[in-house]
Amino acid sequence: MTTPPVTVGTRATAQEAARRMEEQAVGCVLVTEEETLRGIVTDRDIAVRAVARAAGGEAPVAGLMSAPVITVGASDDLERAYHLFRRHDIRRLPVLDGGRPVGILAIDDLFCDALQRLADLLTPLSWSALREQARPAADGRVHRPGPGSR
Repeated sequence: MTTPPVTVGTRATAQEAARRMEEQAVGCVLVTEEETLRGIVTDRDIAVRAVARAAGGEAPVAGLMSAPVITVGASDDLERAYHLFRRHDIRRLPVLDGGRPVGILAIDDLFCDALQRLADLLTPLSWSALREQARPAADGRVHRPGPGSR
């Protein structure tokens, strides 16, 4: 997850939110009020809800944000996060600790996790297959099977 989460206050404008996203190289900001999560604004929200509707950069984020926000607890496991992403068809999941935002988990983070788990499974198999292919034959020659041979 990304920590700490990038936040703006409820009185921030679309332009301020977009500027924070650019500065921090993120695609969303959490909208907070006194460390309490009130909503989430994505780069797409700014494009669709502010620019496309001609509300402009001065539009308050309170009118652009998605609320209530689906969240996950800091002590929850990744299985819970996977479930929430699938069930709610979302791309970003704020992480709360005692009701306070402490990070944000993006669907891309889970893709990276899944790829790492796959690599962890395949690496031993690959080494095993390479060792098997390079085993010397009884006459001392190394047998390297061609494509399609077992």
